[in-house]
Amino acid sequence: MLGLMGLCLLAVTGIHGQQTGNHPEWDRWCGKVYKAGFPSFDPGGQTLPPAPVPGPPLLNVQFKPRYSLYIDNEQRGEFIVNAPLSQYFGQTWNSTGASDHFVFTITANDIPLVTSRVRVNSTNTLIPFSLTLLAPSTTAIPLTLTGGPPSSPATITTNTTLLYLPKKPDGSTTRIDNLHGGLFHSSPSTSRTFVPLFPYGFYASYDGFLANVTATNTTPIDAYASLGLNAMTPLTTFSGGGAPALDHLNKIDLKFMYDLREGYKNLTYVREQSLSARSSPSLFAYWSADEPDGWQDPFSAAPDAQQVLHEVDPYHPVAVVLNCQDYYFGLYSAGADLIMEDVYPIGINTTFSKWGTECNSTLGDCGCDNCPGRGPRDVADRLDDLARYEKWLDLWPKTKFHNPQSFHGEGYWARDPTPEEEWAMVLLAVNHGAKGIISWVWPVSDVLGAAHGELARVLTAGPVVDFVVGGDSPRGIDVGVEGVDVAYWVVGGKMLVSVVNGGYDDVSRAVTVALPGRVKGIASVPWGAENGWTVDGGKLTVPSLKALSTTLLVLDVASCRSR
Repeated sequence: MLGLMGLCLLAVTGIHGQQTGNHPEWDRWCGKVYKAGFPSFDPGGQTLPPAPVPGPPLLNVQFKPRYSLYIDNEQRGEFIVNAPLSQYFGQTWNSTGASDHFVFTITANDIPLVTSRVRVNSTNTLIPFSLTLLAPSTTAIPLTLTGGPPSSPATITTNTTLLYLPKKPDGSTTRIDNLHGGLFHSSPSTSRTFVPLFPYGFYASYDGFLANVTATNTTPIDAYASLGLNAMTPLTTFSGGGAPALDHLNKIDLKFMYDLREGYKNLTYVREQSLSARSSPSLFAYWSADEPDGWQDPFSAAPDAQQVLHEVDPYHPVAVVLNCQDYYFGLYSAGADLIMEDVYPIGINTTFSKWGTECNSTLGDCGCDNCPGRGPRDVADRLDDLARYEKWLDLWPKTKFHNPQSFHGEGYWARDPTPEEEWAMVLLAVNHGAKGIISWVWPVSDVLGAAHGELARVLTAGPVVDFVVGGDSPRGIDVGVEGVDVAYWVVGGKMLVSVVNGGYDDVSRAVTVALPGRVKGIASVPWGAENGWTVDGGKLTVPSLKALSTTLLVLDVASCRSR
């Protein structure tokens, strides 16, 4: 959003000396100079693979509550416990053998919540516990896990926190599934029950759109919602002229992310704005920092804003948009509960910029940082990058959103994406773990508005949302065809399969997808029925595949092999 987010220049003015990286005295983006006449240099901030620890493997124990928050009308909770062996992270494990168990106790302020065991080298084990042992609080409850081999002293300790909140008298609540990353939303419209939410919408301009909304003229928003979009990030605030629009979003139950980006470094502003928004029934998240890595903002800015938001409103997560491929990822993602990436790969020159410089890992800004120029496939690459950095840093994976490109201009992007490119970018993002879609920027052409609305109707409703948000994490399948990307999700006896040809060339030969378990047949085709997939010998097959084609199929399966 470098050029498009011109207003953000105001937020950077005055903190030039606080910018991160090398040569802050020069104009840079993602740590790299981008104007002609300056030398290239190592921007720094790269996330590197960890160095192995000599000796036997370590036991890398981590745990989290299943959900980012629980409410005091819930009696049962779950912990996710990971205990993999690692050559890179963890603590000394004296016992050996694949069948060994790790025995542990989890306490909250010295109150035992559960004692249990997991197999060594296991992940994602769910351990139930009683929430009634705890007193509700608007602040996070510290938790400690201590454990070791059976019949041996505890030698391993690790910590996390738990939110167990009083029931909210008004507004909404959003929680994150720490196992699979999806959002679950509760509001008066859901009878205070948590339901899966896949936000799909646009950043919405104030000028020319939201500014036209009044108490008696809500047509602009109503037309937006009628397309099938279920979410919006309004580029305005209650105090900034946006109250009529935001009030109408609440009235029609269109979920919104509240925009704090212009003043997120001013903690008084953050506090005041969140106080005005926190009781909104359609609020699902806050947006604090926009591309802090690109602007080289102080590392502490987003975490400081997040801390204030968690204090004022612990019932909603905080999102941060990251623009760079890899510029101090760990530090710039630290203030996010949700990480949004805004890869804009359509109609760009990836090698030479409007500023008259080359673009590479040490120089230049071509509108898509270090993108190889593979079109929609650059989106999948970036999400894979972020997941890899989290593994290298031994971080618990955070929920990811994708911000699709739905615009052109600014000297970077020669054209709008086509509908087919939009659908490919969105479904590639979903295949690679994205749990929400917020596109830049509304208003868009009628063609792109209709295209996004058409896919939004499918992704945000059953049966698809029950897999993508309510089911397990996506699992990829290599079909051996360049550019063809396949992922699947399993819920009970059903499987959702997403197939994307992310390339610009037709595949003229048959494509076959070998799936786990025994496929009994196709139950439905929520998207892309015209592509002609069939089941043959328990496998999905199609005689050919058009460039940029996308398909979502729900299959009946007898059983599925474990991961």
